[in-house]
Amino acid sequence: MEPGAIVTVVGLLGACLVALILVLTARREADLHRRGASEDVAQIRDDARAMLADAERRERRVADRERELANERGELTALERRTRAEAEALAESRRSAARELDKAERAAARTLADADRAANERLAEAREKARAELESVSGLTHDDALAELTRRITDQAVDAAAAQVRRTEAQARRTAEARARRIVSTAVQRVAVATSAQPVVAILPLPSDEMKGRIIGKEGRNIRHFEALTGVNVLVDETPDTVVLSCFDAERREVAQVALEALMADGRIHPQRIEAAYAEALAGADDRHVAAGHDATERAGIDHLHSELVRTMGRLRLRSSYGQNVLEHLVESAQIAAAIAAEVGADVAVARRGAFLHDLGKALTAEVPGTHAAVGADLARRLGESDAVVNAIAAHHDEVPPATVEAVLVQAADAISASRPGARRQEIDQYVERMGELEALVAAHDGVRRALAMAAGREVRVVVEPDEVDDRALPQLASSIAKHIEADLTYPGEIRVTVVRELRASATAG
Repeated sequence: MEPGAIVTVVGLLGACLVALILVLTARREADLHRRGASEDVAQIRDDARAMLADAERRERRVADRERELANERGELTALERRTRAEAEALAESRRSAARELDKAERAAARTLADADRAANERLAEAREKARAELESVSGLTHDDALAELTRRITDQAVDAAAAQVRRTEAQARRTAEARARRIVSTAVQRVAVATSAQPVVAILPLPSDEMKGRIIGKEGRNIRHFEALTGVNVLVDETPDTVVLSCFDAERREVAQVALEALMADGRIHPQRIEAAYAEALAGADDRHVAAGHDATERAGIDHLHSELVRTMGRLRLRSSYGQNVLEHLVESAQIAAAIAAEVGADVAVARRGAFLHDLGKALTAEVPGTHAAVGADLARRLGESDAVVNAIAAHHDEVPPATVEAVLVQAADAISASRPGARRQEIDQYVERMGELEALVAAHDGVRRALAMAAGREVRVVVEPDEVDDRALPQLASSIAKHIEADLTYPGEIRVTVVRELRASATAG
């Protein structure tokens, strides 16, 4: 056999051997799988039998529980029936008790009604018997006795009420006067400013004697020209080292003072320079008004004032009333009103502002018709002041009723500042005339025996005829006299009216 054929046969035999080995191996694995599957099936059958047995046990327990629940349900049904029967029996008992209670209440009501009727009948009989006995004893019928009793009780009540009113008024007057004195004295002591009376001269110090000659000029040319231009009298020889400017017009006096101060500071004094200095002084008047207004608002403690109001207030620095500088009076009034408002618990800002602006219209009365209170209130309203401040300005002379407590405080502060000693000057003949008018006005009232003006016209004592005016009429008479004074007289501050009634009796033993 050829070698190649042998190799081929060997190869075939090897392949067959390999195939036989693979077949035997596959058969053995199949046998193994068959045995494993048989074992798994047996295990599954065992598990299924165990689960079936467990399910049968659970079914038996469920059946047992259902039998127990059925038994319990039967017991609950029986209990429910018994409970329902007991509830119905209880409800019936309650209805029976309610019916019995209603019967008892109706019986008790009938008994009480019978008792009330019997008692009322007995009371009416007793009243009729007592009334008959009272009428027989007193000699008066029931209506007459009732009228007499009513009259007596009314008289007693009126007397008691009048006495209580007098006591209350006296107590209130004592308390109010004491508190008012404390508040006013505290406010005045806090302010404690110097007198604000307006002078009629201006005094300027001279830097040297040579300046006096320059002011006079050659043959008096400068001083004559200055006086003719300004309308102010210049006095250089009456007081050493000073020059006095005298004029009743405050504006002309101030312009002359400013011009002369500028001339003395420059040193050149001649007619042309005097005219230039006078023109500059006139032109600077508005700036001085604004500066004075700002200074016054700062001293009075006023904030956020309109620029036009500041300028108008500055114009009042040259205005006087009875010799009192109006702007200083307004600053003082603002401080007094603020102090009083703080004491009584009012609005301090409104009281301060109203008192500071209350004479605002005096700067415009020469230009606008109307009273200074009405003119000032209108200007303040147009420039954005509050209604309370406008009312305080308009009401400070009672031209309109005061609408707030602060408006009344403005009136009080105005009166305090005006009536302070030294604040205002008044001629003696005017003072005597005012006192005579006050006494004559009071003496004209019925029952007045004598009227005495005291304390510089701040108080009037009224002596009445005791036979014409009794004690009860004294408060009414005092109030009537005070209202008459308010209506017919013009006066600063306030006037206190004191009515005196004195009854004297005398007898002679012989």
